[in-house]
Amino acid sequence: MSKKSFKYIKLIILAIVLILLIFITIKLFPFFINLSTEEGRIDFNNQVESMGAFGVFAILGLQSLQILAAFLPGEPIEFLAGMCYGTFYGMLLIFIGCFISSAIIFFAVRKFGTGFIESFFGSDKIDKLKNNKLFANKEKLEIIMLILFIIPGTPKDFFVYIAGLLPIKPLRFLLISTFARFPSVITSTFAGNNASNGNWHISLIAYGFTIIISIIGIIIYKKIVNNHRVNENT
Repeated sequence: MSKKSFKYIKLIILAIVLILLIFITIKLFPFFINLSTEEGRIDFNNQVESMGAFGVFAILGLQSLQILAAFLPGEPIEFLAGMCYGTFYGMLLIFIGCFISSAIIFFAVRKFGTGFIESFFGSDKIDKLKNNKLFANKEKLEIIMLILFIIPGTPKDFFVYIAGLLPIKPLRFLLISTFARFPSVITSTFAGNNASNGNWHISLIAYGFTIIISIIGIIIYKKIVNNHRVNENT
């Protein structure tokens, strides 16, 4: 499959995600604005229930496609999952979507190589991270991935693509890439669940805390990567 074909796939994924998000927003928006009242929350829950299996598969599809696209933020989908299905079940849906999409990406990269990734990211970005000394230690590769996925703010979806190029065991990596997202996913679904219950102040506090932790996580991640890049070149 050519790079041009991969680019078309990328555009198709983006279009599907946007269409689904627009559809769900239009479907539920009238109920969003009334969540501050008891009647509004009841109407919202009734609307979610009326969506039945479609609502579940829509969230699963959105989460899976978001990771496939990688450049799209996952928090709005996690927040929506929490609003519709609660903190725990929303998180469970996100985990299922993560596992499915991560498996697709991982084995696609194993089959098609760097050509598949370069259609989504620049080759320079791929080479800098793939050749970073951080991933040179095969024995500690799984531990490193676990740490990187746990730290909020790191480019987790990008790591899924990179992992396909690394000597890491598929099942172990898929479990890491799914469940190590727990800290970031639980805060988003928790915030969404509280929003659907009318507790906007708790939702805002949860997101404010997440943003602060994510900023700290980004700083730590960049420092780790840069330090290993410097060490590699010296």
